[in-house]
Amino acid sequence: MKHFLGLMITVLIGAQWAQAHKQIVVDLSKQEAYAYEDGRLQFSGWISTGKPGHRTPTGHFRVLEKDIDHVSSKYPAPHGGAEMHYMLRVTGYGVAMHLGYVPNYPASHGCIRMENGFAQKMYRWADVGTPILIKGYPPRHVDRPISRNAARFASSSRATPGSYEGNDPLKFLSSVPGKRASVEKKISRNTKRKRRKKHNGHKKMTEMAQKPMTPLEMLRGNV
Repeated sequence: MKHFLGLMITVLIGAQWAQAHKQIVVDLSKQEAYAYEDGRLQFSGWISTGKPGHRTPTGHFRVLEKDIDHVSSKYPAPHGGAEMHYMLRVTGYGVAMHLGYVPNYPASHGCIRMENGFAQKMYRWADVGTPILIKGYPPRHVDRPISRNAARFASSSRATPGSYEGNDPLKFLSSVPGKRASVEKKISRNTKRKRRKKHNGHKKMTEMAQKPMTPLEMLRGNV
């Protein structure tokens, strides 16, 4: 019995030791997140954190929960429904790390959005209980392309649900229940407007070419 208890204590201490040597560091100033193990950087990725009025909290936290296909009960207000794939819960009041659209500025409602590819990797690597350090102050924008690995993940053989390939904001919005139809309608309306404008311009140019110009019109520059 004593031997069994000693073995269990050793296993628990070993698990805690292994977990304590994993750490996620979120740098708000650089809009990047890092995965450390035994003090060594394993990988990093770009993020987008809370915008003004919805700042991401700073301090020490832990991964409270993991949910690969999480759906928000809060956003979009008032009934929720936003997909937050590869979710790592940070606080008990709605802040989490998850896959989402990552522009080059803070844009979320407090969550830490991770770019495609990085979110999946972080989800697989982190454990429930992994320490999270959030530090720094978010800038107005960061000098970087909107998506550095869009092409690599767009060419992958199997797309993951809610992957937002290329970090396209329209794809991100269209993944939210109730938004897909409105996004498609807006795209269709814009396309029709451009076609109508092009047609009217071509018609006007044709009419002008067919109608002889008076000397007065030519002096006014209507050519």
